[in-house]
Amino acid sequence: MSLFVKICGMTDEQAVESAVDAGVDAVGFVFSPSVRLLSISRAVELAGLVPSGVLKVAVFRRPTAEELRRVVEGFVPDVVQADHDTIAGFDDIETLPVFRQGTSADPDAPRFLFEGPHSGSGQEIDLDSAARSARLGEMVLAGGLRPDNVGRAIDVVRPFGVDVSSGVESEPGVKDPALIRSFVAAVRSAEERLVRA
Repeated sequence: MSLFVKICGMTDEQAVESAVDAGVDAVGFVFSPSVRLLSISRAVELAGLVPSGVLKVAVFRRPTAEELRRVVEGFVPDVVQADHDTIAGFDDIETLPVFRQGTSADPDAPRFLFEGPHSGSGQEIDLDSAARSARLGEMVLAGGLRPDNVGRAIDVVRPFGVDVSSGVESEPGVKDPALIRSFVAAVRSAEERLVRA
């Protein structure tokens, strides 16, 4: 098996290049209020460094229909990620609906993201709760993941993939190439354990 790996919150060229070099499957560009917020034009510049085969994800929290339309037309992402109820019925592009710990909604999408109440905060989630949700489909696990804890999270949750932002930063909004490499290496090590299990 090969776990899906997404690094979210790209803000500069070094972050994008480090993620791509580490072998990630997707990179996220944030279009919601955050220290990682990008303009559409800046996101387009950075996305130019992303090779085919690596997904470009437009990341929102609770966008309006107009915000979605503007980014989809101007940035042209491969995937749109946002809280599940804000993109229900949004069929123009592939979506990654977000379900947050503590909500009672059942994912009705084949692939979804499970995380804590506040995106990008580094707040760890309850792994047992995440493990229950992981049985419902291709779940991408997010929330407080770092190079030193992602292996255990994978062992417990058995997700389809993992997503990290603040856990590979030297300061808010600034990705650390060494942490990105360490994170991806930890994921691949966990993969090997799962294959042997």
